Amino acid sequence: MPFITTSDGTEIFYKDWGPQDAQPIVFHHGWPLSSDDWDSQMLFFREQGYRVIAHDRRGHGRSSQSDIGNDMDTYAADVIELARELDLEGAVHVGHSTGGGEVTRYVARAETGRVAKAVLISAITPVMVKSDTNPGGLPIEVFDGFRAALLANRAQFYLDVASGPFYNFDRPGVEPVEGLIRNWWRQGMMGGASAHYDCIEVFSETDLTEDLQQIDVPVLLIHSEDDQIVPYANSAALAVDLLQDGTLKTYQELSHGLMSTHPDLINADILAFIEEEGDASPEEESAESEMA
Repeated sequence: MPFITTSDGTEIFYKDWGPQDAQPIVFHHGWPLSSDDWDSQMLFFREQGYRVIAHDRRGHGRSSQSDIGNDMDTYAADVIELARELDLEGAVHVGHSTGGGEVTRYVARAETGRVAKAVLISAITPVMVKSDTNPGGLPIEVFDGFRAALLANRAQFYLDVASGPFYNFDRPGVEPVEGLIRNWWRQGMMGGASAHYDCIEVFSETDLTEDLQQIDVPVLLIHSEDDQIVPYANSAALAVDLLQDGTLKTYQELSHGLMSTHPDLINADILAFIEEEGDASPEEESAESEMA
């Protein structure tokens, strides 16, 4: 299996499919998952002729279960090393949830010429936790509850998240998809408990406001107004105004994991954005969603 070894000795697993001379699309997964969460997107965009790449964040999936470097700066530094190792130029970086935060910090710091565009899906940007400067955020007690549940019984906690709010399977009329639940649980349990515990602070307390402001490439934000994990009003609705060239695509009734429950919709959104020519002015789009 392909790995790179970072400057601090951490092994990062990655997938690299498709023509090596095609435009690369790099996918960044959410917590506590792995690159496998992007299977639907990786297969779709490979068939469209793109080079598709996804890595397991340190402490997640098949990468080293490191108990160091579990912070957003190091996550971004790992991507810098990956992009350099694979010689990625003009890439589109797509991040979901915590991966959206990782994309934001990476793109703000990327080497010249490495990035063409970015896509943030259900992303944690600009910052999740409530504070005096972020009154609409979630109380710290919510994230303390995550930590307590992980310490008490990580396996049960992950099962509860996947079978409930992550995919809105706890909403009336939304039929649970057993395969999605099992695959989420499988990916979560592959990673390291220490890194997953530390990452709760990363995705809840990392302030990405300045990173968003520094990004000078086009960015598409995709978010549902019924996201139970990263509430829309305090994330994408704020983040788009911090970007120099941001477009917001909203859905009304989809879940946090909308690219897994509705890959056809999200793949089409990403493809249209990648293939869009010229500099688009900031705009907002809204879409009525159909529940699966």
